Amino acid sequence: MTAPLHIAVLMGGWSAEREVSLLSGSGVADALELLGHRVTRIDMDRDVAARLAEAAPDLVFNALHGTPGEDGSVQGLLDLMGLRYTHSGLATSVIAIDKVLTKQALVPHGVPMPGGRVVKSAELFEGDPIARPYVVKPVNEGSSVGIAIVTADGNYGQPIGRDVAGPWQDFDELLAEPYIRGRELTTAVLGGRALGVTELKPKNGWYDYDAKYTDGLTEHVCPADIPDHIADACKALALEAHRLLGCRGCSRSDFRWDDERGVDGLFLLEVNTQPGMTPLSLVPEQARHLGMSYADLVQAIVDEALR
Repeated sequence: MTAPLHIAVLMGGWSAEREVSLLSGSGVADALELLGHRVTRIDMDRDVAARLAEAAPDLVFNALHGTPGEDGSVQGLLDLMGLRYTHSGLATSVIAIDKVLTKQALVPHGVPMPGGRVVKSAELFEGDPIARPYVVKPVNEGSSVGIAIVTADGNYGQPIGRDVAGPWQDFDELLAEPYIRGRELTTAVLGGRALGVTELKPKNGWYDYDAKYTDGLTEHVCPADIPDHIADACKALALEAHRLLGCRGCSRSDFRWDDERGVDGLFLLEVNTQPGMTPLSLVPEQARHLGMSYADLVQAIVDEALR
């Protein structure tokens, strides 16, 4: 382990994922103190630069989720201030938070991702942009924020009703992608190592924001009960996406797998450059399966940032 450091833990902020970030940050800060580091907790507000300058930490542990902590904004600020920080840098963060840019970076290199296109939300009220069933989601949100699955039986109307609750009421543009039947898989990468594959089985509906962060709503199968060649493919694709995007430290790649199609049914959905670190989060769970405690994982992320 490195010598004790003064580490500022950035958490909270004002994104839709604020509460999750506070949980992640609190867990990280407690672990850092347990490891002997001096910790300054910062619930990010608009005065974050002044608070960081006053704290003058050796390292910033970025425990923010969503914008502006995951989209390059905070990374640019920290770069300007000359502060070292955990997780990915500015350019990687800008690309990975944007699902369209991520496709443009990965698909030409052979990483399988769903097709689809960006549409104006108002277009959905005139007709379907692609054949049902399909998924619409914000271009640059995480944690399944603002996702809707539009099915063939007209669950939102045909066409979608203007007054029906959905992401089209909150976002001017949405990404429409074909719905991939099958199973939800995820793989964490730490440094140059894929940690494992977890299958997520929501007990009701699908793996939305509530299912991710409410205890008891989703069963985690770690390691996933899937064929070895599918697990190997998940790990290889997660490592390749981590490398191609230029991720640092820890990332997590989410997949859908149509188990009736074998490896041809495996599609990467997105790469999370700042995965959750809550008690229900997937990266700590995969690390734990490999014998790493939560504190070990936090220290490993710190060590990666110092390299």
